[in-house]
Amino acid sequence: MARLNTLKPLSVWKYFEEIVKIPRPSKKEEKIIAYIISFAENHHLEYTKDDTGNIVILKPATMGHENRKTVCLQSHLDMVCEKNSSSPHNFETDPIQTLIDGDWVKARDTTLGADNGIGIAAQLALLSDASIEHGPIECLFTVDEETGLNGAKGLESGFFNGKILLNLDSEDEGELFIGCAGGMNTVATLKYNMRRTPDGSSAFRIDVTGLQGGHSGTDIHKNRGNSIKILNQFLWESRNRFGARLSMFEGGNLRNAIPREAYAIVVIPDKYNEVFTEYFHDYTRILKSEYLIDEPQIQFNLQPAALPEKIMKKKVQEKLLNSLYACPHGVISWSRVMDNLVETSTNLASIKFEAMNRIMISTSQRSSVNTAKLQIANTVRSTFKLAGAMVEQTEGYPGWNPNPDSEILRIAKSSYTRLFKVEPAVKAIHAGLECGLFLEKYPYLDMISFGPTILDPHSPSERISIKTSEKFWALLLDVLCNIPVE
Repeated sequence: MARLNTLKPLSVWKYFEEIVKIPRPSKKEEKIIAYIISFAENHHLEYTKDDTGNIVILKPATMGHENRKTVCLQSHLDMVCEKNSSSPHNFETDPIQTLIDGDWVKARDTTLGADNGIGIAAQLALLSDASIEHGPIECLFTVDEETGLNGAKGLESGFFNGKILLNLDSEDEGELFIGCAGGMNTVATLKYNMRRTPDGSSAFRIDVTGLQGGHSGTDIHKNRGNSIKILNQFLWESRNRFGARLSMFEGGNLRNAIPREAYAIVVIPDKYNEVFTEYFHDYTRILKSEYLIDEPQIQFNLQPAALPEKIMKKKVQEKLLNSLYACPHGVISWSRVMDNLVETSTNLASIKFEAMNRIMISTSQRSSVNTAKLQIANTVRSTFKLAGAMVEQTEGYPGWNPNPDSEILRIAKSSYTRLFKVEPAVKAIHAGLECGLFLEKYPYLDMISFGPTILDPHSPSERISIKTSEKFWALLLDVLCNIPVE
């Protein structure tokens, strides 16, 4: 593991190094919660924990700043747990193995957890430093953000008192965010039956690997390959040409991550073995050339497999392959209000063969327009309903409507321009931030979101820029110094 506590800002990286050692998958944040509580107690700071697991730590104003408005700083405690298939890492027990590569901090074959570990680290650094001048501060740590913003959903009115909120969960330095998309999940369950594998058959395992993956919101417009769609395309063609039959088809993992890997076990008549192999290599050679720019590391592998006793019945296989082919994925529309902002998107996230002969297909939808979110979610729903699947949809979470006249936005813009001699960009983000849910319970909140540059979150390529982390910290301190009086 790389030593991070020599990086600047020293205090922020010191706490980040401690955080990455603590397992904190979504819904299993007990260890990081205990760490945060211990921190508060060791620093003699008042704190409260609610029934959901959210924690708020209070820090009084430094002398002479008692009459300033109270500011709430907020980050989420959980992280996305994605790894390369070759990695033995156990996210529930193992510390993240960090690496330093030039200006970047990253992890070995796993997600790093800079989303949102760097926000947590900045809060702890602020809480522990008596030399920093500021008004009254509340540091809010929410749980289970990555699987549906559930900590924010469970937050009760009155849990914190600040009327200004700084969300530290953005991933583009030099940009101040004042809006976000709402989202929901659509999950299809398809029942299937098996039949005995016919004599005179051979089995093959097909793997698609090497894709970049990434965040299903902030990376959805980057033309990254979807391993499920790519493999399904080949399977769809193979069942027409060679009578290929499925025994297994799995890919992807989390609903908020673009799937990077997928595999299938297929059975074909022995007479097609040679021509099937030739077709695979010809077909994948074409696909590699098509993805040369956007997915230069894409890999296809075909190898003989043990012949399974059973294969999927043809009728259900047709429904599965056709519905996956028809299921939309990617950008649906662009915003007509803000330049270069995705308005609506959908992510075909995972396919899993489960017990009791069930196939679970998970998708997620996002939009800054609620009616558009519902429309694309119902398009996905209809696609799988036509295949005979049972479909469930989550209630979802609201978006955050931009307020260009925000006082805290004006303060942050002024701080950024004064510090770095250039104006920051003011944007909305095509991802789910907890801010929309906060507004439902605290409608008076004045909010912005900002952070250092983090690339490829929700994938093992996740990395955070060291230089922009310094700028992030400097901006945070300057904003706090310029909070007005009540």
